[in-house]
Amino acid sequence: MIEIDGSQKSGSGTILRLSVALAAILGPTLRIYNIRQNRPQPGLKPQHLEAVLTAARLCNAEIEGATLNSRELLFKPKDVQSGRFEAEIGTAGSIPMLLMTVLPICMFAEDVVHLHVAKGGTDVLNSPTISYMQNVLLRSLKRMGLNAFLEVRRYGYYPKGMGEVTMIVEPCSSLQRICLESFGKLKTMRGVSICTFLADRKVAERQAKTARDYLIGKGCNSEIQIVNDMSNPVQKGSSIALWAETDTGAILGADAIGELRKTSETVGKEAAEKLYTEISAMPTVDLHLADMLIPYIALAKGRSTYLTRRITEHLETNIWLAEKMLNVQFTIKKVHGLYKIEKVG
Repeated sequence: MIEIDGSQKSGSGTILRLSVALAAILGPTLRIYNIRQNRPQPGLKPQHLEAVLTAARLCNAEIEGATLNSRELLFKPKDVQSGRFEAEIGTAGSIPMLLMTVLPICMFAEDVVHLHVAKGGTDVLNSPTISYMQNVLLRSLKRMGLNAFLEVRRYGYYPKGMGEVTMIVEPCSSLQRICLESFGKLKTMRGVSICTFLADRKVAERQAKTARDYLIGKGCNSEIQIVNDMSNPVQKGSSIALWAETDTGAILGADAIGELRKTSETVGKEAAEKLYTEISAMPTVDLHLADMLIPYIALAKGRSTYLTRRITEHLETNIWLAEKMLNVQFTIKKVHGLYKIEKVG
């Protein structure tokens, strides 16, 4: 049995999601307690509960304690299954966070996994947008040999959610290592600006124009796709995701989400400022990708390394958990103002 204290490090849902994913892959029973202990409302919230239940369906796990607000969970996985699966959050809880919980599990199935997630948020606060996941995370994982694809059927925003996404994951039992040790030269800068039932106010266009103008002012040209979406009549909303690619293969991203009393121009500028902060520092992954990659490079054979501009709480947490559960070793070194994250072979 593996026992994890959820109050350690960040004390957040990150520990729950990653420990469940790794337990499903490894096989032993997981006991996790003090779930989300350091959050204002500890325990399992709807999005965390559905992530656990979906992970359980993927590996025929027996579970105890899988109820709302539970602070302790027993997760007994069996073999990872392929096929078609359904999940439903029921709130504006993050669909990307649920998908990131189960993605490492899906790649160990014998055949393709189709996961359909309904009634959640595609673009919500404190979570990557679905566009960031598509264009930054999944493209980065593709170079490691993992092929996963997203189809957004309906965008979902706070407070009603009602988003709908299908993820398709091909089997990949052996990941390739990555070595991103040099930023190189900026090659392209792209983005996608989305609004749902806000075309009359030109929200997507205004977000994109402000982001583009800001980046031009910094000497960077960008191509930003405009999407005037009509998929979700019950919840209007908007988001923008931007990403830059270099000639060494680095992909750095940033995003921002529309909110009440937050102008479209503010949303566009926020995303552009975030991206420019990243590329100015010249790392090889952005702050968020830095922590998202940890379980994958921990599972990959051999040495992997990349550069990030700051050590975040989530990065520290994921490294701690990967070392604890997978018996791997990471090092962190300061190199020319950046942090070099390396998983020892």
